[in-house]
This record gives sequence, structure tokens and C-alpha cells, in this order.
Amino acid sequence: MGTGVRTLTVADLAGGAADTPVLGDGAALCEPVLIVDLDDADASMVEAVAARVPALDRLLVGRCTGAVPAALAPLTAALDLTYVAGPDPADRAVVGTEDVDAALAEFVRAMGRYPQSALVAGQVLRITEALPVPEAIDVESLAYSTLQGGAEFGGWLDERRRLGRPLPPPPVADPVLIHRDGDTLHLTLNRPERRNAYGTALRDALVEALRLPLLDDTVARVVLDGAGPSFCAGGDLDEFGHTPDTATAHLIRTRGGAGRLIAALADRTEVRVHGHCVGAGIEVPAFAHRIVAAPDTLFRLPEVTMGLIPGAGGTVSVPRRIGRWRALHLFVTGVALEAPRALEWGLIDEIAVRGE
Repeated sequence: MGTGVRTLTVADLAGGAADTPVLGDGAALCEPVLIVDLDDADASMVEAVAARVPALDRLLVGRCTGAVPAALAPLTAALDLTYVAGPDPADRAVVGTEDVDAALAEFVRAMGRYPQSALVAGQVLRITEALPVPEAIDVESLAYSTLQGGAEFGGWLDERRRLGRPLPPPPVADPVLIHRDGDTLHLTLNRPERRNAYGTALRDALVEALRLPLLDDTVARVVLDGAGPSFCAGGDLDEFGHTPDTATAHLIRTRGGAGRLIAALADRTEVRVHGHCVGAGIEVPAFAHRIVAAPDTLFRLPEVTMGLIPGAGGTVSVPRRIGRWRALHLFVTGVALEAPRALEWGLIDEIAVRGE
């Protein structure tokens, strides 16, 4: 397949071929990802192999050039992700693609550039899958803080600093507009000059606004949208690396972030998105009960390509909508997801023209 990564059969997995140590000399990662060939797999081994997979220390990505047999479902559920030829099947553990080997090669290339952050992303998705939302957000943030001290993020940050960009200017208007109409509270992200980037000013204003319906149960509905050409372009990159320390950053992300509040208000909240929804621009909305997207909306989760993982709750909110397998595909590759496929996967609930 030309990926340079070892490919195992189901029989190989049963024989312990993936059980080798993931750390080599100098704590270097050894084979952080392996490919599992599911073509002509021996169905009699599936249950036993699926039970072994969670104990393995590396990512295991399935490959299937035809439809995945129903008998393999326990194994695809145990793997971190499976690519299959053709359209997306109903099984959330599987991503459909026109060219399986090309998709695998892209995943492997991304792993090669950022192996630590990609591997940690997979670990966090597995750990948080069954945790309650607040605890899962804590796990995500602790992992994020760990990666902030790593060489992958350090390299990305050094390159960013070489650009010499200053801190963003203060807002020229209220970062979040608040308007109440009867029992509906309308909140609008209002830094269009920054594409509503989820920086300190906008985040803090949104958190304060979201506390209102938590304290006032006469607010039956919360509607969140964004001004300008994009709902939210994600974290403000010009602020990265400016928190006092990683411990403080952890507390800000978890106790001062909007994700936990949206999750607490989920049944009352609708988010209307458009344009570019990057990082936090989909991670925070994904906690809501309902997301309506304009036809032009693009979603992207690029944090792994920065040496990090999603840090605004995305390892919790996104997989609970689309499954941890497709979430890992988005995290590691950083590929953009268009609105129709996002609707098919369940990342959003409706596509509608803005204003309708």
C-alpha cells in the first residue's frame, strides 16, 4: 500500500503482533499506528481479537476494500477507525472513501508529522467515551496541558512566533450581543473583525451570557449565532502561548470555558452556524441539542496539526454526535467537512439558509 506502516491481518493481531512496546530508545515512539487488513478476515477470531484491542498502546486503523461484513462489527467497534471503499455506511466506526489506500496514506502522513498529539487524541477519545461530560472535559484539558509542554506544539508555536504577530487588539464593541425576546435569549458572537475567534474577550463574554439562563429558568430557549462571514474561526491563534502556565490554562479551559455551560443548557439551546467553523467553532456548539448550519458551512478540527488536541470540549462533544472513530479521522487529518456530510454524520441537525 506504500504507507510505510506495518499491515497486520486479524490472525496477526490474535497472535500478538501488535503487542510490542510502543516506546523505543530515548522514549521514541515505535509504530504509533498500525493498519489492520479486514479483507477476508477470519470471522471466528473477531470476538477474541476485539477483546484484545483496548489494551494495545497504539492506534489501529482498519482497511477494507469492500463492504464490512456484519460479523466484523465487534472488531471495527474496537479499532480506532476503519476506512472502507464507497459511501459512508451506517456504522459510525467506519469512514467511506473513494480510495481506501489514499485515505490511509493521508492518515499515516499526518501521524508521521504529529505522532504524539495524534496518539494522545486517540487515547483521550477512548478514555472519555463513557465518562460524564464534566469529567470528560477535565480529561481532555489535562491531556491538552500535557501536549502544551511537548516538542510538537513547541515547534508550531516557535514558527508562529517567528511571524511576529502581536496580541489581538481589544474588542471595538461588545464581544457577545445579548437580546431577550419573550422566553428566548438570543446570543450573537460579535467580533466579525476576528471572524469571531474564540479568544479571551469573546470566551469570557460568552461564558457570562450563558450564566444568565442557568440562573433564570424563565428562559425557555437559547439561540446562539455569529455576526459576520463566519460563525467562529476557532481559538485566536495570536493568543496562543500567552497564558501564565499550563495549570492555570487547564483551570481556565474547564472552569472558565463555554463547553460545560452549553452542555448544561443543551436541551434549551440551538446554535446557528455558517461560514467557517474551526476548532472551538464546532466543539462548543456540538454540546447543544440542535445545530442548524447554512449550506456554505465548513467544519474543521486542526488542533492535532498544531501538536495539540481539541481543547474547547471537542474530544467530548464531537464524538458524542458522530462517534469517536469519525472524530479521530477529523482530528488527525484536519480535513474539512462540508455541511451535507456533516448532516449525514449527525454533526449538525439541519441545513437551512440563514434567516429562514
